[in-house]
Amino acid sequence: QVQLVESGGGSVQAGGSLRLSCVVFGYTVGLDCIGWFRQAPGKEREGVSSISWSSGSTYYSDSVKGRFTISQDNAKNTWYLQMNSLTSEDTAMYYCAASYSRDCLPTIQALGQTLGVRLFGVWGQGTQVTVSS
Repeated sequence: QVQLVESGGGSVQAGGSLRLSCVVFGYTVGLDCIGWFRQAPGKEREGVSSISWSSGSTYYSDSVKGRFTISQDNAKNTWYLQMNSLTSEDTAMYYCAASYSRDCLPTIQALGQTLGVRLFGVWGQGTQVTVSS
């Protein structure tokens, strides 16, 4: 059984930074990519960024491109989302999710991560990020 545990959320002022972590416990053979999603109250879930386990290729949504950086430490089964230049629009619950679907990253790059949400079958509990202006 696979379990994802996020951490690193918190409250920060606009312009500040946070780094989220996602640790994957359990069976990682066949893991294809890890994605970060977020959901604000009253809004639909949005795909933010993904990374391929094998190639390290990445995807960013337009709303975070240039401000967020996704990375991974394969030896520690840990994924990170470095978030800089935060604004109030970034306030949301952030989730990491695992995909065991083949060609996850190319599919996301073609469709966008929000539309590719069905590729992700295992989800963490989320960590809250609040940005005050």
